[in-house]
Amino acid sequence: MPSDWQNRGVSSADPPEPADHAPGLAVAAVARRLGVAPATLRTWDRRYGLGPSQHEAGAHRRYTAQDVGRLLVMRRLTVDGLAPSDAARVALGAPPDESARLLGADRSPQAVVDAALAADADRLAALLRLGDEEDAVAWWTGLVAPARDQLRLRTVLDRPGQDAVLSLQQAVVEAVRRLTAERHRHPAGGVVLLQAPPGAPRPLVLHAVAAAVPQVDARLVSGPVIGRHLVELAAMTRARAVVTVCERVGDDLSLVGELAAERPDLPQLVMVPPEDFGRVPLGPAVQRARSAAGLIHELRAVLATDAAGNP
Repeated sequence: MPSDWQNRGVSSADPPEPADHAPGLAVAAVARRLGVAPATLRTWDRRYGLGPSQHEAGAHRRYTAQDVGRLLVMRRLTVDGLAPSDAARVALGAPPDESARLLGADRSPQAVVDAALAADADRLAALLRLGDEEDAVAWWTGLVAPARDQLRLRTVLDRPGQDAVLSLQQAVVEAVRRLTAERHRHPAGGVVLLQAPPGAPRPLVLHAVAAAVPQVDARLVSGPVIGRHLVELAAMTRARAVVTVCERVGDDLSLVGELAAERPDLPQLVMVPPEDFGRVPLGPAVQRARSAAGLIHELRAVLATDAAGNP
């Protein structure tokens, strides 16, 4: 019985029942969910009539689920390159559909978990969409990481062909891919290499780190990296910094020391569990971090300092 499973910490993969009545949303909330600036929504309202339709006496107008569904159509079409005026005509003519349901729930870790358990890829994509003006640190620490941690603590009965954890990972990677694909990258921004220790699975947080540094071309290293390979990669790409994220206690950190010995001037940022903080090889440009937020803060500072010293 699903209700018993929930009480025992076991989750079925059946989707939750949607609420019959969802309260209207303010412009700021809708902007966060769509990944656009509130000013953009006001412009779409003024120019194209894609505004909030819910109104109560003495209160600001609110966006209904149908309004949000039309805005989602508008957002997707403009991202795909359609002129805003043409996209608006399509959005206004589009009947309310599944798009309204996708964004009808609160954008919360629990909503993300529910969508992952239901293997609802479209809903996950809508909930995890990362806007260009959105802070990637807040997105990771306030939404993605708590949802991931909740899933790790639950015993899940996935159906064949479903994987709640994998669904979440894929949605996060796709959100970052969409964001970085929309950015205009410049070669002068340089390259940052992001990696896991040899033999360790690549942490999902590396994608959040990549999204948090839009001024550079972040590259995630995959496949075996041994011996002088990392030194050669750093030289070949002219990397401005190398980031190593270790989520398991006792993983091999020797590459950090080898790179520091060969390139003592190259900034390295290393995130490890608290138990391994003292195991990080030291070097003139090696910095240690205990959290994703701290790592990103230090990386941004390194890049800003480097850019100021090397115009």
